[in-house]
Amino acid sequence: MELFYWGVAGLILAVPVVLWDLLRKKEVPLGPLANQGIQGAWLLLFICGFGLLLKVTGFSEILLSASMLTGLVVAWDWVRWRRGQRTEGNDAPWLEISKSFFPVILAVFVVRSFLFEPFKIPSGSMIPTLRIGDFILVNKFDYGLRLPITNRVFIPIGKPQRGDVMVFKYPEDPSTNYIKRVVGLPGDVVTYQNKHLIINGQIVPTERDGTFGDVDQPLTYATFDHYQEQLGVHRHEMITLDSQVPVFLAEVRNFPDRSACVYGDEGFTCRVPQGHYFMMGDNRDRSSDSRYWGFVPDENIVGKAVLVWMNFQDFHRIGNLVH
Repeated sequence: MELFYWGVAGLILAVPVVLWDLLRKKEVPLGPLANQGIQGAWLLLFICGFGLLLKVTGFSEILLSASMLTGLVVAWDWVRWRRGQRTEGNDAPWLEISKSFFPVILAVFVVRSFLFEPFKIPSGSMIPTLRIGDFILVNKFDYGLRLPITNRVFIPIGKPQRGDVMVFKYPEDPSTNYIKRVVGLPGDVVTYQNKHLIINGQIVPTERDGTFGDVDQPLTYATFDHYQEQLGVHRHEMITLDSQVPVFLAEVRNFPDRSACVYGDEGFTCRVPQGHYFMMGDNRDRSSDSRYWGFVPDENIVGKAVLVWMNFQDFHRIGNLVH
């Protein structure tokens, strides 16, 4: 909320200067200090304006809008230059800013939309694979190139595989990104019975190798059973809390295709609809996942988590591959 007020304050400072610059007589020359002040006001207007837009829309939409806006300005300026209608050295501040920002914004938009995107892990649902505070890099092309905004695949490359750690838009609130492990593919029958995962009638191999202390949440410290689990080609860590039930039935919501699941005191069985995925956290007993809020549709996929590139609380995690 503080950033919101800073953004509003920046607009209040910038708008009068920008309006004065638009309405003033350009024939009257200004001193270097005044020119710098005008350029600063235009820059503040751009930054605060797009920053406040984050309150009502997503970052991808803002990047696309900024790329189109600055791109149109640059194209218009190029047309004027081709026609000999402009001279060098007298660009308006908004034109200079557009020409400077356009290649940077476009590059960020392309990389973020089609190649890689950074995310921060906000919760402990993927402990021990991912820790609170991990900054991860998400591969956005392994699952096919997707159109910005609509998120529809336009160049198919690959599909999520069982065991992948995937970032996706939360079905109940697509403006929020979640990260879980792909447990069920379209058409799979997923059973979680007495803390044992069964896919299409086959028990997923697990091997208990000790205990795990909940070091990321010391105020709610608990000792978990630690396992190595083989899910597809992925051998990964997983923890459970022996004293906790497999699923809290009272917390299961009435999600789309809820009829594809059968719940009981010892667990549940779900048949994954076509075009959807069943997701679970590696911290099995402290994860809000598909058992509670349902299946993830293909159009909600963001990308595959591949690398921890930073953790300011634990530098030893830098460079860890996500398995």
